[in-house]
Amino acid sequence: DPSGFILFPLVVHSFDLVVSSVGILSIRGTRDSGLISPIEDPMAIMQKGYSITILLAVLTFGGSTRWLLYTEQAPTAWFNFALCGLVGIITAYAFVWISKYYTDYKHEPVRLLALSSSTGHGTNIIAGVSLGMEATALPVLVISIAIISAFWLGRTCGLVDELGNPTGGLFGTAVATMGMLSTAAYVLTMDMFGPIADNAGGIVEMSQQPESVREITDILDAVGNTTKATTKGFAIGSAALASFLLFSAYMDEVAAFAQLPFKEVCIIITSIHVMLRLGAYDT
Repeated sequence: DPSGFILFPLVVHSFDLVVSSVGILSIRGTRDSGLISPIEDPMAIMQKGYSITILLAVLTFGGSTRWLLYTEQAPTAWFNFALCGLVGIITAYAFVWISKYYTDYKHEPVRLLALSSSTGHGTNIIAGVSLGMEATALPVLVISIAIISAFWLGRTCGLVDELGNPTGGLFGTAVATMGMLSTAAYVLTMDMFGPIADNAGGIVEMSQQPESVREITDILDAVGNTTKATTKGFAIGSAALASFLLFSAYMDEVAAFAQLPFKEVCIIITSIHVMLRLGAYDT
């Protein structure tokens, strides 16, 4: 019955709204406003909420695969697809962490860039461009590993066609993409934090509030820039993972229209696709 495979994306993203809402509601500050105490790191608080969302997403994703992707032809296929979803969730967390590391003022890359800016505009440009090129290395590696892992897990799930050829590879990659997007609502909420904090800082500055208030909004503004960069990295990562599926769908449509099979280099072979990504990074 293919209905489970059709409904699976809808169920996963419905659970996304639920688990992301729980993660958002779990965000609480521990600082007592009535006492003089150090300002909490807003990013650390949001990271705790995201960790809760990730944990709930893993549980709901596993339950959804067992419920909707179980088949008598391959009784253990749902477990392989659950692992594909776990690959996607880990990829999402890795992208959030990488974006935070390269854009948060508390980490070394931003501090080194600020230090290089103290000697002039030229060193600022050189250091900024080199840092930007360096920051793309880990995302490319993470996406490459995710594509290979998800395709292999899907291919070895036990689903075969009439000729006995494995058929779950591309679907495993699709499940990994859904796993990566299973916390999208929370990540988009973090993105909305940036403009809100920026506008709050503008209001505080125009209304000439005390320096203590401006100090708080400056921290919120800096964290808002990080969350905006995190969301952009998350969006690019999910698009890169989904592009493998788009290439496959495009080539299938062209082959069906032309009624000719592809005999050239096939970019939907995982090894070729990954090597193209790594080669593009090297250039």
